[in-house]
Amino acid sequence: MTAPIRPGKIVAVGKNYLDHVREMGGSAPADEPILFMKPPSAVIGSGDAILLPAQSERVDYEGELVAVIGERMRNVDAATALQRVRGFCCGNDVTARDLQAKDGQWTRAKGFDTFCPLGGIAEGLDPSDLRITTRVNGEVRQQARTSLLITPVGELLAYISRVMTLDPGDVVFTGTPAGVGPLQEGDVVEVEVEGVPLLRNPVRRAAA
Repeated sequence: MTAPIRPGKIVAVGKNYLDHVREMGGSAPADEPILFMKPPSAVIGSGDAILLPAQSERVDYEGELVAVIGERMRNVDAATALQRVRGFCCGNDVTARDLQAKDGQWTRAKGFDTFCPLGGIAEGLDPSDLRITTRVNGEVRQQARTSLLITPVGELLAYISRVMTLDPGDVVFTGTPAGVGPLQEGDVVEVEVEGVPLLRNPVRRAAA
């Protein structure tokens, strides 16, 4: 299958659920969200395989709610930002955890091909309190509600719009809750947000 969109850019936020911050042994952002980006070449759709690269010995899933931009955003407030969202999809911010620690920054760890699975888009949703669940081989590994986001979706989009212009088709990962963990060859990982199409991806070893 192919992804429902091909974003021009993929913006993501780190440490946006307090329980995830605690499980990673860090501290919550003091006053502003922590942003990073993933390359468009990492995008795959539901049903496509996540490929485990030879360079990493630990690749983690990170289930998230993803906002799909519908109208251009630049220096907007939170209410306007939400009005300019086309819809929401499930995303998996796949991360080579060992490389993230080794590099001291996140570009390589989050940038491998297939490390940005995106599901189908749902329109007309209020993102303020949605249940998010990640399963591996049918077992629940992550479960939370978007009401627990440190920086809510509208505020996050507004903040990003003061840094860079968000264009139609861009996507924003809003953060992952506690429960992240490693993927193995042969696993099937699912990300589900209520009201949003399921994202399901098998895991394979990348060819040498």
